[in-house]
Amino acid sequence: MRFLIDQKLLLAHPDTMLGRMFAMRDARGAGAEMVTPNERNEFVVADGTTAACFRVALEYYLHGQMRCPPTISVAELRDACDYLLIPFNANTVKCQNLHALLHELSNEGAREQFSNFLEEIILPQLVASTEHGERECHIVVLLDEDVVDWDDEYPPQMGEETTHVVYSSHLYKFFKYAENRDCAKQVLKSRGLKKIRLGMEGYPTHKEKVKKRFNKAEVIYNYVQRPFVHCSWEKEEARSRHVDFACPIVKSKSNPSLAAAASDPLPQPAPLHQQRDHNLLGVNIHQNQHVQPLHSPPVNFHRDRGDHDARDEE
Repeated sequence: MRFLIDQKLLLAHPDTMLGRMFAMRDARGAGAEMVTPNERNEFVVADGTTAACFRVALEYYLHGQMRCPPTISVAELRDACDYLLIPFNANTVKCQNLHALLHELSNEGAREQFSNFLEEIILPQLVASTEHGERECHIVVLLDEDVVDWDDEYPPQMGEETTHVVYSSHLYKFFKYAENRDCAKQVLKSRGLKKIRLGMEGYPTHKEKVKKRFNKAEVIYNYVQRPFVHCSWEKEEARSRHVDFACPIVKSKSNPSLAAAASDPLPQPAPLHQQRDHNLLGVNIHQNQHVQPLHSPPVNFHRDRGDHDARDEE
């Protein structure tokens, strides 16, 4: 679909994508445009945006506001404004569906708020984990008034080996909403972190009682539901953490495995040595052996016998 609009209206908003595009065209000439016009001198922009949504976005250049009709979702208009660099707020968007509008505005506010939490509260805990060579971090958010009093003799058993605790009622209230946790996950993912998990879990605060059964103590702790953040910055996730090497297989003649022993032929004595041993034992090999004699590989007689025995023992 084709849209006709005065170029001066676009230049009046130089912070938007269309304003920058035509401002550069006027400043540097027709050959410096960001988008090349076609043979009819038309510019193809906003690829992927529907014509109805683009028409609503153009109202910002005409009236400074956009009225979102019921046929267009607020999320679709929000994506178009992000692409066209048009401000999306309560002053520029008018909508009958306040639920959808407020939801999008809350998502934007949640992303900005969590970015501040990330720099002020969460990032110091991540850095503290790196000082011990760790590549992941599990953070539990407690209230400012929460008191943790563990028994040194009977500490609680934690699910995570290394759990960091932060006290922030503001961050706790932020994580109460599932939508805010989704926005926080988007921010963490955009910052390059991996294995991101956010949710609620029980955290032990103090010991309630100790039960002893058959000389074994059973400690009961009081647990409170608190939000947590788990993330990782491990670079090579596919590599095993525990086995990064392989040992060569060495065949041993003392292997008790019958299959392995059958696969390893035993060394045969030389013919002269074999004949000499039989003569010493008084055995007539020509009378007792009815099969073909075994032929072993040639033996170097100049080698010391002690070296040969030592090699077999290894």
